[in-house]
This record gives sequence, structure tokens and C-alpha cells, in this order.
Amino acid sequence: MKHVLPFEKPVVELREKIAELKKFTSDSEIDLSEEINKLEGRLEKLEKEIYGNMSPWNRVQMARHPDRPTSLDYIDYLFTDFLELHGDRYYGDDEAIVGGVAKFDGIPVTVIGHQRGKDTKENIRRNFGMPHPEGYRKALRLMYQAEKFNRPIITFIDTKGAYPGRAAEERGQSEAIARNLREMAGLTVPIICIVIGEGGSGGALGISVGDRLYMLENSTYSVISPEGAAALLWKDSNLAQKAAESMKITSYDLKELGVIDDVISEIQGGAHRDIEEQSKAIQMTLRQALNELKGQSDEELLEARWEKYQKIGAVTSVVGAE
Repeated sequence: MKHVLPFEKPVVELREKIAELKKFTSDSEIDLSEEINKLEGRLEKLEKEIYGNMSPWNRVQMARHPDRPTSLDYIDYLFTDFLELHGDRYYGDDEAIVGGVAKFDGIPVTVIGHQRGKDTKENIRRNFGMPHPEGYRKALRLMYQAEKFNRPIITFIDTKGAYPGRAAEERGQSEAIARNLREMAGLTVPIICIVIGEGGSGGALGISVGDRLYMLENSTYSVISPEGAAALLWKDSNLAQKAAESMKITSYDLKELGVIDDVISEIQGGAHRDIEEQSKAIQMTLRQALNELKGQSDEELLEARWEKYQKIGAVTSVVGAE
């Protein structure tokens, strides 16, 4: 593995040891199969122990993993006949958001997602997955098109946040995000949103208002990064791990709070370990969601969407109330 997270080191070291013994066995006449079997048994237990008991900070690190699959990676595996569309017809094309028309199980759909780079050069080109206003306006243009032709909308969320630079503010960053929130709430086609990495602040919200909101197991969804929260609360961004523990930003926390509809399990060790298998899990979730939503009328769809957001954050009990 090119990138090893700190908490993964014991697993990676044991895996490398097993690989060395297997190579030694194949290159010599010494049979070490018994020792290899014992180590593989130990590796299986160690993986379950480490990946089965990940802390919120571990999941933040996993969501940021450099090898984590991007929107375009999943589009390649999940859809056919993908035709990427560009530009917002106001200013230009923002490569931090990709989108277009595709087919899912033979059904025409509109796909939109944040897109970060795989290396420094691509990250610079895609602004590290942090969209400018034209990115959100491009997304909205595609959503209007989807409604016109009655195509379901599928979005993939993976951004640290919308770009906070001067140029973005001058071109109306906050207005672009706010308009997306309002318009997505009233679209009359099914909208399915999946957080595949980091879901940061308004940058994530700009394409995540819908009928279903799912999160990959090791993704995060938050109003601010742990570093930002730590800097605000304790004036020290180095306390990000402490902040992550208290912010309730993991998939299981948000499922319990009713913010998301469900958690999509990941391959042990993270989605990057096997993109094809991970895509199959997402595919099953998308099929189920589309089947649930396709029979609803426009009125039923909008009413259910309204009720969904009405329930988020509702107070169910008050300590000390009579």
C-alpha cells in the first residue's frame, strides 16, 4: 500500500511479513506453510480488532485517505454510457464538480459529484475538490435538465467544503449554495445522495438535499472540520482528535441522530481496498432507493422530502421538563 494510516501500521507490517514468508517458501525448498497459516489467522483477528473498533478520528483519517475512490471512480463502476457535461452557462466550468447523463440498470439518470484529484497536479486542476460558485451552478443546471426529462438524480458528496477564496465570494459563493438548497428541495424527481468521503459544511450541502441520504461507513459529514472546531473551541487545531470525538460526524452517529437514512458498509480496511466490491454495495443501495421512490407522485415525493427534513433535529424530550 502506498499510503498507510498510523492506526493501520500493525496490520500492514504483519501482512508484509506474511508476503515475505510466502516468497521465501516459493524461492526455496523449505516449507513454511504452518507458520504462514498461523500468521494469517493472527492477521484476520488483528484486522477485525483494528477495523472493527475504529475511533471517530480513525474514520476521519480514512475518509481523507489519498487512495479513497472518487466520484469518477464510482461512476465508472456503477453507470454505463456516462456523458459528462460542462459549464454553468454564466462563467465557466468548475472541475471540482463533475456531472452528466448516464444509465443505471438501463434507466437514464443524472449523476453529479464532487471530484478531487489523485495527485498534486490533478488536485490543483480540480482545486482539491473545493467547488467555486460555477460548480454549484453547473450542478443546478444539470438538475433542472434532469427534472425536464424526468431523470432521477444521484449525487456523490466528497469535499472539505466550498472554496472560501476571494474570487469565489466575488462570484456569489453563498448565493449559489443557497439557491441549490432551495431548488433541490422542490425538484419533482427522486434525488439520492451518498457521502463517499468528507462531507464538509455548505460545500457538501450544495448537492446533498434529497429524498435519501446515505453515507459510506468510513465517511464524515459535518458543519466544520475537526481542526476548525478545535481552533474555535480551544484555540488549538492540534486538538482535532478530541474535537472529532465530540462532534458526532461519523456515519453511525448521524444514523442514530436521524440525519442520514442509512450506512453503507465498507470493505474491511476501507473502500480503497476493493473499489469493485465497494461499488456493488453502493449499487444495491441505489437499486433499493430507486425502487422505493419511482412509484411516488410529485406531491407524494415533495411531501415525504419535507417531512424528512422536518424530523431532523426535533426535540423529543427535555431534561427537567414537567
